[in-house]
Amino acid sequence: MIKRAAAAAIGGALAVAAVPAVLGAVGFTGAGIAASSLAAKMMSAAAVANGGGVAAGSLVATLQSVGAAGLSTSSNILLGSIGSAFGALLGGAKRASPSPPPGGPRPEGEQPGENVPQVEPPKSPLGPEKHEK
Repeated sequence: MIKRAAAAAIGGALAVAAVPAVLGAVGFTGAGIAASSLAAKMMSAAAVANGGGVAAGSLVATLQSVGAAGLSTSSNILLGSIGSAFGALLGGAKRASPSPPPGGPRPEGEQPGENVPQVEPPKSPLGPEKHEK
């Protein structure tokens, strides 16, 4: 239980802290869009697609705003909640136990052929068949 709570806390904090770092690495900085970055290429493609300008409310405009001003409190709460849920999900996942070696000894009662009934094949009730012409 404590392990899952710790994973949830780490997941929430990591999600909130990762957004500004990732946006800065992509090129959406506090000073605007960095030259020769992925953000600059996105802005160029959006401007070409819209006839020379970036549309308000588009992905590029939204990411530029978040890169410059950061996320709002409600967005941070939502992002932290989703990160916490994901962290708790991953933190509570059970790992499969390693299987025993294929040729190794097995516990008693699990030996191959043990406790397997030996059944004789059924006998024909009519005896051997003779082919008549």
